[in-house]
Amino acid sequence: MTVLITGATGQVGNAIARRLAGDGVEVRALVRSGSREHASVLPAGVKTVFGDVTDATSLRAALDGCATVYHAAGIPEQWRRDVGEFTRVNVDGTRNVVEAALAAGLNRFVYTSTDDVLVAAPGVPFDEPVVDTTPGRTPYQRSKREADRIVTAALDRGLPAVFLHPSGVYGPAPFLTRGLNDLLVRLAKREVPALLPGGMTLVYSDDVADGHIRAAASAKVGTRYILTESYQPLIDIARTVVRAASLSKLPRVMPLAIARAVSMVGEQVAKVTGSPPMIPGSLLQFFERDARPTGALARAELGWNPTPFVIGVERSLAYFRQRGWT
Repeated sequence: MTVLITGATGQVGNAIARRLAGDGVEVRALVRSGSREHASVLPAGVKTVFGDVTDATSLRAALDGCATVYHAAGIPEQWRRDVGEFTRVNVDGTRNVVEAALAAGLNRFVYTSTDDVLVAAPGVPFDEPVVDTTPGRTPYQRSKREADRIVTAALDRGLPAVFLHPSGVYGPAPFLTRGLNDLLVRLAKREVPALLPGGMTLVYSDDVADGHIRAAASAKVGTRYILTESYQPLIDIARTVVRAASLSKLPRVMPLAIARAVSMVGEQVAKVTGSPPMIPGSLLQFFERDARPTGALARAELGWNPTPFVIGVERSLAYFRQRGWT
């Protein structure tokens, strides 16, 4: 069986590629031709096929002879200077992969969605059944919700899709980018003067790959699985890193009013300079959403058993040290 992975040079796709290649599966990784240096991060045995999710022609060629596609490509960050990238990659790219998969007659379409597309009330645990039909508040959220609708609509056309909804992903990754890993690295290097209020649910990257592969093997078409291990306030995330790295001091928590003011000023400056604001407004909105997905269905139906956060942090910091990030 040959599988194609989109986003194999990103955190989730790369973890899936490592796992499948280690299991002896024939894996192809879609890599943009302008990012040939990124192919060096692919696991041994993974075949590089050059193309782009925004290029429908390249997708048809990449999928030739494949039985399964893991569509993990996307822009996960909460801020981009060009907000149109969210639509081009997350929405149009997903539409292209869906159409190519339908034309190829695949056996499985494994889609990396997000818990941001599900209905959630602040601070209230929730599970998979109800998809949020509102547009969303941030460019990232809007793009992922529209992409999810595209995959959902294609079920009626015969797309054999299953949906995975990871929460905040941390752990081994081919590159250090803005996000949760970057926060852990900066905490370990004592470079975080203050924390934002709130918290988030988290999941170790290797466990995300495991959830995808289990769903590909056994889930019914159309099934959705949240992949999350636990909810952690940011102060507890920092406390776990401080203990694991044998540090002595915790950053303070920034009051919400100050965080909002810093965010507003930073967003205005970013429009002029093109540099990311210290606190993107969409990031602050993410924490204010206070989403609490459970992940219970994946545990019950897939036999999925995620790594406890304390252990995941220890493993992540060891990996970061190996990479020279801390």
